Amino acid sequence: MTTQLQQQDKSIKRTLTKKMASRACLAAAIAASARTGGVSAFSKGGNYFARGLSTTLSSGGSRVFEANNVASSFTGASFITGSIRQAWEPALSRGGKCNKHYGCSVQLKMASTDTADAPPRRVKAAEADVSDEPVSIKGWVKTVRKQKTLAFVEVNDGSNMSGIQCVVPFDGVDEATLTAIDNLTTGCSVHAIGKIIPSQGGKQAVELSATSIRVVGTCPGDTFPLAKKRHTLEYLRTIAHLRPRTNTIAAVARVRSTLAGSIHAFFQEQGFQYVQTPLITASDCEGAGEMFRVTTLDIDDVDSLPRAKDDDGKVLPGVEYAEDFFGKAAFLTVSGQLGGETHACALGDIYTFGPTFRAENSQTARHLAEFWMVEPEMAFADLTSAMDNAEAMLKFVVGVALEKCDEDLTFFSKFFDKGLKDRLEKVVNKPFVRVSYRDAIGYLQEEIAKDPSKWQFPEVEFGTDLATEHERWLAETKFESAVFVYNYPEKIKAFYMRDNDEDGGETVNAMDLLVPGVGELVGGSQREERLDVLIEKMKELDLNVDDYWWYLDLRRFGSVPHAGYGLGFERLVTYVCGIENIRDAIAFPRYPGNAEF
Repeated sequence: MTTQLQQQDKSIKRTLTKKMASRACLAAAIAASARTGGVSAFSKGGNYFARGLSTTLSSGGSRVFEANNVASSFTGASFITGSIRQAWEPALSRGGKCNKHYGCSVQLKMASTDTADAPPRRVKAAEADVSDEPVSIKGWVKTVRKQKTLAFVEVNDGSNMSGIQCVVPFDGVDEATLTAIDNLTTGCSVHAIGKIIPSQGGKQAVELSATSIRVVGTCPGDTFPLAKKRHTLEYLRTIAHLRPRTNTIAAVARVRSTLAGSIHAFFQEQGFQYVQTPLITASDCEGAGEMFRVTTLDIDDVDSLPRAKDDDGKVLPGVEYAEDFFGKAAFLTVSGQLGGETHACALGDIYTFGPTFRAENSQTARHLAEFWMVEPEMAFADLTSAMDNAEAMLKFVVGVALEKCDEDLTFFSKFFDKGLKDRLEKVVNKPFVRVSYRDAIGYLQEEIAKDPSKWQFPEVEFGTDLATEHERWLAETKFESAVFVYNYPEKIKAFYMRDNDEDGGETVNAMDLLVPGVGELVGGSQREERLDVLIEKMKELDLNVDDYWWYLDLRRFGSVPHAGYGLGFERLVTYVCGIENIRDAIAFPRYPGNAEF
């Protein structure tokens, strides 16, 4: 190693350039020397020497590290200390090359340093295991119980439901710890140090035998909104900035995170490309007109708004959006589907996963004004392909949640839905039912006829847009399973869905996936790939064909059959958690009359 350093020293000795990269390396080298025992560094002919430290900088090249315990790895003037083995062995395996640095090379040879004062390793409560060495726990106090000779402090760091119990004996700690114990309150943040040992109690497998505890941030018990009692979910929505500290909302957040990660994992493993479609659009994907407008016009000064005019200069009702920021009327998107189709018609299989918006004046437990959608699009695919993919995706992500979120799902089963886990297991293990819309209407008519008074919407016929009670009856009672309903009437579906040839276009190649406890979870279709048919449908709905010129180009140039679907992510979260209100499935819910936080 020493020989190699000497050879490289000789090969790169030359006058340092005045490039910023070299200056950054000098700053980092001096900082590194300070971290290795406070030795002083000085320069001589472009080479930097320190007691036990040799640093050579040049413009271009490589870097090599040699030390017993400590190394510095840095880009520019920033650096990270860590194990020398991790630092220089990978570099040597690449022939001494490092592709993380720009403009110069660094060679460090450091003396052994004392690591006895290194801070204890931090562990999360979810990963806590018996340790021979002291570890660090950081989190928020849930409860404090003080006895004559010791204190029990339940600390939760958000990594799991139960947190970890810290046992603090009064006779084995310093005065600062005793003072901290006197100041502990529910909600305060703490830093505890000790060894993790098998728990003496029966509620947890391990606990922290603390030798030190410090209060990081105080929390006045008389003003903290989350007293030690169970709060209603309605109340918690009024303090959405604090509600993640509750068991329910923290569990929802962990499940939501797991579901999001597994969705990406599923599509990546299936070879789909992740595409980020725009949030601002001039296109109404659903043709419903329920969109939020985006403008920089001064709407507070109505008289200043530019007015639309006809060819003769006569003022018309409405605003002239040609003078707005984007040169036309712009809105927040209701879907990433249309943009996704452009990439599916080039990359084959893609998916989007992002926020969407709908200005629907609904106060139900199923609707949000801002929500997230998962929208895959598949080229050379039909409706059956979309249903197959949706079923495989849902089975995968629910299976991951059952595996990784058992503690949280057990909590939801206890307090919200006692049959939750069994229902989720059925999703994973039981094939989904597939039934045509016509047959579904027949089943509903037969059931409703037995006692129409039990139904809020007893009038059901071909062309009826199924209500939630209809969807849930099909999934929960008729089939006791997740069920695809397909081939919906053309009149109640979006313009881009492909007409069915076999019934003269009365129905379209569309499907909804209905699940017990929620109703509709997924909606999808085969897209209309025939240019003439699509243009005619757009005209029937009074959509401006010129606004969709780029979408129509996909049909003009190399059109292919393609299909896709949309999954309402918050609905998936409510389904997997067994909670009823979609406003509790997202961090900061947006709905009519509420945009707090």
